Amino acid sequence: MSGLRVADFDFDLPAELIAQEPPPVRGRSRMLLMNHANGDLLDSNFTEFPAQLDQDDLLVLNDTRVIPARLYARRTRVRDRREPSGLIEVLLTEPVGENEWRALVKPGKKVGIGERLAFPSPSGEIRLQAEVLERGEFGERLLRFEAADDFLAILDSIGHMPLPPYIRRDDSAEDRGRYQTVFAGGERGSVAAPTAGLHFTSHTLEAISARGVEIARVTLQVGLGTFSPLRVELLDEVRLHRERYTLSTETAEAVNRAVHEGRRIVAVGTTVVRTLEHCALQSGGCELKPHSGATDIFISPGFKFRVVGGLLTNFHLPKSSLLMLVSAFAGRERVLAAYRRAVEQKYSFFSYGDCMFIA
Repeated sequence: MSGLRVADFDFDLPAELIAQEPPPVRGRSRMLLMNHANGDLLDSNFTEFPAQLDQDDLLVLNDTRVIPARLYARRTRVRDRREPSGLIEVLLTEPVGENEWRALVKPGKKVGIGERLAFPSPSGEIRLQAEVLERGEFGERLLRFEAADDFLAILDSIGHMPLPPYIRRDDSAEDRGRYQTVFAGGERGSVAAPTAGLHFTSHTLEAISARGVEIARVTLQVGLGTFSPLRVELLDEVRLHRERYTLSTETAEAVNRAVHEGRRIVAVGTTVVRTLEHCALQSGGCELKPHSGATDIFISPGFKFRVVGGLLTNFHLPKSSLLMLVSAFAGRERVLAAYRRAVEQKYSFFSYGDCMFIA
């Protein structure tokens, strides 16, 4: 039992340091370097990231593709006609069955079990309809959509990119490209971007490969846990939502090779850390096997890392599970000291912000 509290991972962050827009040029973000061995810090830029890698490193990316999962609906059955029937915001978070999705609904109090929601296009044509099957806490709902010929294609036409709530603006056409990594694969399903990957350009990847660094990919579909604050006091009480992942044959073999040869495995983002360390735990000390599954792994101080030896990550929310993961990797006091340095030096924070490389 750690005895640590969620409040132990709080820090002061001026609102003006929360990035509201992507950097003007992808890949030109600032980067804070941390020495994993002693906690030393050095200000740098992401353009220097390839030079920070060793030639025998294995770099692992999360190639998930973000879907335009934020929708706006009208209620087609209002129980009390005195209630307003304005737009309801629906954030799809996880597919759970044929035509069924878990979602966050706002305002949640207005949408009960049995209600029907109609999702119009910008021209007013109803493109999707859904019924509320279950009601959970904090605005969670289970929706069953009427069958559609190509559900994801309809989402592309009427949905909005699911920018996090701390970005206080509507999404724009630019976000369709900038809130997506350049290496996003064909498998769609994330409702948030793996933000450490947003810094990469095709030129960055070419420069990394030119150094002889091996690159592998996993897929973790970022889900509800990204949006849910921790509503407990002790870390021992934290329970995360499950997120789906795939570990391919090629990546399992690459990781096993790197571990066997004593080479460093560098994770691009906390989603890669969670995927690899979950798979390592499941393997029971044996080699990783290719498979698909779901993980609710919570990594906090005291966790024994079995695979990951380097981490590129953005700056995370106070009291978040992601900050706890980074603290588990590099030490809570060192990470909080790095965050204080980042605030003093006016780094940009969160999804569209700057990054830190712990090596």
